[in-house]
Amino acid sequence: MHSGKHLLSIALLAVALMPDLVFGAPSAAGNSPTVAAGRSAGPIQLDGRLDETAWREAGPVAVLTQQSPRPGEPTVYRTEVRVLIIRDTIYFGFLCHDPEPDKIAVHTMQRDGFVLGDDTVSIVLDTYGDRRTGYLFQINAAGARIDGLISDPEHPSYDWDGIWDARTARLGEAWSAEVEIPAKTLSFKKGLEGWGLNLERFVARERITLRWASPTLDSFLVDLSRAGSLTGLEDLKQGRGLDFSPYTIGKMITDFTPDSRTWQGTGGLDFTWRITPQLAAVLTANTDFAETEVDARQVNLTRFPLFFPEKRPFFLEGSNQFEFGLGLGETFIPFFTRRVGLLAGQQIPINGGLKLNGRVGRWNLGILDVQTRETMLAPGTNLFAARVSYDLTKKFRVGTIFTHGDPAGLQSNTLAGFDAVWRTSTFAGNKNLSLGGWTALSAGDIPQGQRTGWGLSADYPNDQLDCYASIKKFGEALDPAIGFLPRPGTRQYSGGCSYKPRPAEKGAFGWIRQYFLRNYYTRVDNLQGTNESWLYSASPLEIELDSGEHAAFTFEPQFELLPAPFEIVPGLFIPAGPYRFNRWRVDAETSHHRRWRFETTAGFGTFYSGHLAQWMNRANWTSPKGSWQLGLEATNNFGQLREGNFVQRLWQLEFAHGWGPNVVLTSFIQYDTESQNLGANTRLRWTFKPGKDLFIVWNRGWRHVLDTPTLSLLPDSEFVAIKLRWMFRE
Repeated sequence: MHSGKHLLSIALLAVALMPDLVFGAPSAAGNSPTVAAGRSAGPIQLDGRLDETAWREAGPVAVLTQQSPRPGEPTVYRTEVRVLIIRDTIYFGFLCHDPEPDKIAVHTMQRDGFVLGDDTVSIVLDTYGDRRTGYLFQINAAGARIDGLISDPEHPSYDWDGIWDARTARLGEAWSAEVEIPAKTLSFKKGLEGWGLNLERFVARERITLRWASPTLDSFLVDLSRAGSLTGLEDLKQGRGLDFSPYTIGKMITDFTPDSRTWQGTGGLDFTWRITPQLAAVLTANTDFAETEVDARQVNLTRFPLFFPEKRPFFLEGSNQFEFGLGLGETFIPFFTRRVGLLAGQQIPINGGLKLNGRVGRWNLGILDVQTRETMLAPGTNLFAARVSYDLTKKFRVGTIFTHGDPAGLQSNTLAGFDAVWRTSTFAGNKNLSLGGWTALSAGDIPQGQRTGWGLSADYPNDQLDCYASIKKFGEALDPAIGFLPRPGTRQYSGGCSYKPRPAEKGAFGWIRQYFLRNYYTRVDNLQGTNESWLYSASPLEIELDSGEHAAFTFEPQFELLPAPFEIVPGLFIPAGPYRFNRWRVDAETSHHRRWRFETTAGFGTFYSGHLAQWMNRANWTSPKGSWQLGLEATNNFGQLREGNFVQRLWQLEFAHGWGPNVVLTSFIQYDTESQNLGANTRLRWTFKPGKDLFIVWNRGWRHVLDTPTLSLLPDSEFVAIKLRWMFRE
């Protein structure tokens, strides 16, 4: 097996270094469109209207072409984009024609809100010229801002918040947008002749996508290898590259026991120095995350830990530099920032930290060092992570990762890893293909056993045929203390394909936008070769209608071997042993562009020693202009097992009101029967201008009193915080 692993690794390296001619034509970038940014003295009044002289005198206009559902065909939604540079700030002006402007869809005004059903315009920028990493900027027709970092050609990270601004306006049979992106917000390669650029517009009610570069069904907006070029940026400057962001905060905390109420006042700062336009160092002191949104609770019917995404701003900046391997997802994350400053669900104060991220030539750097404060949960400890990668070619990247430290501060723990990823968008002419391999090693105070891991993956993500395959091995002593590995001591195999034809528009099935036939298989063995789990998922019927509605039927037979009794809910144990069961699932949802939207999922079938019925229902309502939002979701599990019956419930209510994109009030209320706790998180965010924010946060918890005949809820905890964050730039 070891020799086979090495042969596969050598084969992967050989394939990655082959000339591109083996895989088809040269990169599409050679034939990609180019637009030059115009220079102007301005000024631009950011109001969404392109009525200033600077816009009228702007240079070439980028015109978008239909990308989906019928690439290249004309539409009534003509979209023009202009680009200007005024005093080291980049401006994008969109003019979006619409013959029925009263049908423009808007559902939110929140920063990083859910805009899948909204009319939007998007910008992606490759500021390094590596055609791999970059930035995503997106706004809906109400001016709500969404942004993210790009390190994957399919899935950007939406958790980054940059300092930029935008406004929109309605103009009869059109709407327009102005987007303002200061050079100081970006890391970029100075003097680069052209940045990678792509532009996109989405018309929600028709689900039509228009795009500037690579308007084909197999291309993803954030695939920077298919981007066009934006020129005229050679003289762009970042100033001194200094950002100083102090904050002050007042808190009240109580658990409703006598003399428990405490009042606290403190402050801290983040200081950023852009050593070069491509490389930034960030210093944080007395870091506080009071404004961070709470996690959405989850129901767990497995014996493995759940994954919760990172939401804290300090850790999200530059997080794309720590991406490791290909397609690992949640099976293995060598460095997981939620292990820093969090322990057993409790916050651990951070005295300070230093972060370095960016590029030096072909080198990509991500380095983080944090010192936590001593608490009753853990002594103060130092946690360190470093990720370094090198672009051998524009398609082939190799890298290494290193972590050291234990969040509990009790043991010595070190992890080192190496990975290689090759991506192309010109396989067989114009198809996407990715190949990747990785290996990792743990050292320190770790369990006995194999302390290494490795994996190989292939991904073919295209519109009509989407396939992947992977094999991964995790030693039982592979122990990333500041990483995430839910199933050590296993060998995992997974793969499958989705065949996704699109019926002819004027045929008998023209009312179907796309049909999906999915088949996927996952198998997990222990290191002795004994099968512990397998799951086969088949969707013989899954359709997406031309109107946007979606429905699916899925059959999922599976197997689980419990090596020890499994406590599925408190007090109910399933005995050790093998279990084979069959599950069915039905999904249906209405189109995201509708003001009223409904979604339902029903799962049923055998489950361990009995049966399990699962129901998830969701309803959303949005006011016509998107200023009011209301969402209700209910998840219910009803288990009938030989060992006993159980019921799990999770109810979630979301409310939002926006007085505009810069003043938004949100509330998130959750109750689950596992914790018997009702929690409410209410937050007001007032952005005076980008980088200058006031947050008012109120968290309140109530616990269910189980020994009373009625539904009694007693106050359990309360937290109030007022935080002012103000950024200064030089």
